Amino acid sequence: MIALIPYRVERFSRHRPLGGTHRPGGAAVRRTACAVGVRRTARVLGVRRTACVVRHTLRRSHTAVGYSPRMLDLVPRPASGLPVRCTRVLFSPWSRLALLAVLLTSAAVTVVLYEPQRLLSAGWPQLSGPAAVVLFGVGYGVCTAAFVPRPILNLAAGALFGSQAGLVAAIAGTVLGAGIAFTLGRLLGQDALRPLLRGRWLEAADGQLSRHGFRSMLAIRLFPGVPFAAANYCAAVSRMGYLPFLLATGLGSIPNTAAYVVAGSRAGSPTSPAFLVAMGFIVVTGLAAAAVAWTKRHRLRGART
Repeated sequence: MIALIPYRVERFSRHRPLGGTHRPGGAAVRRTACAVGVRRTARVLGVRRTACVVRHTLRRSHTAVGYSPRMLDLVPRPASGLPVRCTRVLFSPWSRLALLAVLLTSAAVTVVLYEPQRLLSAGWPQLSGPAAVVLFGVGYGVCTAAFVPRPILNLAAGALFGSQAGLVAAIAGTVLGAGIAFTLGRLLGQDALRPLLRGRWLEAADGQLSRHGFRSMLAIRLFPGVPFAAANYCAAVSRMGYLPFLLATGLGSIPNTAAYVVAGSRAGSPTSPAFLVAMGFIVVTGLAAAAVAWTKRHRLRGART
């Protein structure tokens, strides 16, 4: 930057229009000689002090030369040191992915050790009305994010609150749990896992979820054979938006969730038509999911061979 000063000074001085108090001969020569002196001073005093000399020189003649005094302000170097390096490591994609793995492992271990079904066997807290439904919905969402099987929670919702209130609590908890898992996967795992999406099948699945997020997730939720947690984290790694994901989850989870809730609310009368219809729907959808999975498995084997 310092070496270019004489050229730029001579260039601006040569093309400046005549007129006024400007004298093209002596003034240009003095500015050029001053800039040359600045360049020589750079070899002795160093860059920082030379920059001060340049600013002082050009401040006196910036109206004639065309420079601004702020053009040569020194750019501060980025902060470096052990705290900065530690911060970069802690917030790196792989560190966040490791944190996500620790959180999910801790949640799974907590579920295995605590056994949330004890809450149902010991009795629900003495609450009634909307407060109990809201509390169950929040607990449903947290337990779903911690890998508690949704069918158990759906049956519990029907047994505790009946068909209507139980369905509302179960759907709200489903959306909440999916949102928690999606947020964790998006913030902690997307940056590290997206570069690993290689291969025809992975790229096709990622493209489908990214371009057609709502209808793809709606089909996944309507199909009971796809694990709930796996669908949440796959959607989080893709470029699907929050709103399409949550809407598709809420709408697509209604049929299967309603069947389990009705079965749980009518568990006391297993010969009732509502209980039989709900159990028949669960059995039929389960068999259809198993048949589709078996067919896809044989197709994948044939494609590989």
